[in-house]
Amino acid sequence: MTLTYLHLTHDQQTSLDALPFDGNHVVSGPPGSGKSVLAAQRSVMLALTGGPTILLTRSNLLRQSITPLVAALGPRQDAVVVATAHSWLSQWYREQTGIAPTRTDAGWFEWTEFFQQAAVHETAPGFSLVIDEGQDLPPDFYRFCRVLRGRTTVYADECQRLTRTQSTLGEISASLGAGPSHEIAGNHRNTRQVAELAAHFHTGTVAPPLPSREGPLPQVHALSNPGARTDLLLGLAERHPRRSIGVVMASTRDQFDLLTRLERRAPRLKPQMYTSEAASGRYRSLDLGRPGIIIVNRASAKGLSFDTVFVPDTHADSGTDPTSASLRMAYYVLATRARDELHFAYEGSEEPPLIARVSRKVLVRG
Repeated sequence: MTLTYLHLTHDQQTSLDALPFDGNHVVSGPPGSGKSVLAAQRSVMLALTGGPTILLTRSNLLRQSITPLVAALGPRQDAVVVATAHSWLSQWYREQTGIAPTRTDAGWFEWTEFFQQAAVHETAPGFSLVIDEGQDLPPDFYRFCRVLRGRTTVYADECQRLTRTQSTLGEISASLGAGPSHEIAGNHRNTRQVAELAAHFHTGTVAPPLPSREGPLPQVHALSNPGARTDLLLGLAERHPRRSIGVVMASTRDQFDLLTRLERRAPRLKPQMYTSEAASGRYRSLDLGRPGIIIVNRASAKGLSFDTVFVPDTHADSGTDPTSASLRMAYYVLATRARDELHFAYEGSEEPPLIARVSRKVLVRG
């Protein structure tokens, strides 16, 4: 098997080369630092040692996004298995017991059952797990990984936690029995203007350094009616026909409403939409390499990036305390999905409190 390197910066290459093959490791980095690229590269490097290698993501859409990265590195088709954590855990448990694992109200599993099976299960030599966006998996998952006695590498950023069952970097390291986390720096995704706006929502002690690449200031738009967001989105698509435009929304119902309006007004654009509620078909499997409009739910946006990001429903957060860490963290994730342009929008007579607190120096009022 021939190893191919993706386009890595010096710091990314150094981070990759510094990780020993054996043991458990946690790697932290801000948005745009290349964690998904490094997770794909790390998976292939571990697969080269001959053991089974599994690359896990929290969301199915991120799985779809990272699979081409693994394929681009040139291993055999079956050398690295890319899966969501839920699907792989369910399959692993079925293989050990012949039955499905018990689900909990939190959407995960009865972890005691997994610990018991892992304790008697003989892990294949060289078995490796690599986890991308690992902050959104619960501490018990990492305790299970430790009991499995494989080698686990986790890429995470605790300032991007979005789920109810989530882990801090300290919890991940302690649960795995790993040492202090390795850090990678740099933002290779956003423009300086997007990153400066995102820094307003950052929940850590020190925001990451701003990138040097320049772009337009982010904008917030007041919408007079639901149809106005369709007009705005069509304008963006017409101005930039070769760009990917990620529309990130809080409500699945609003996703379908927007998709219907777009298909009625401009069917030639062939917008795509993803919802985790779909088991298969056009709302489950997307072509993320095609330019154009992709409508996703906020819960599925983690790890993705688009040339332009449009968040048309910030009014949905008007009743939430603008100092809430969870709300700020959600907007930090939303903002940092944008490579070049970022647009917020709201319905009503007043800006949502979180948006209203942002200076006009970093957020233009449209």
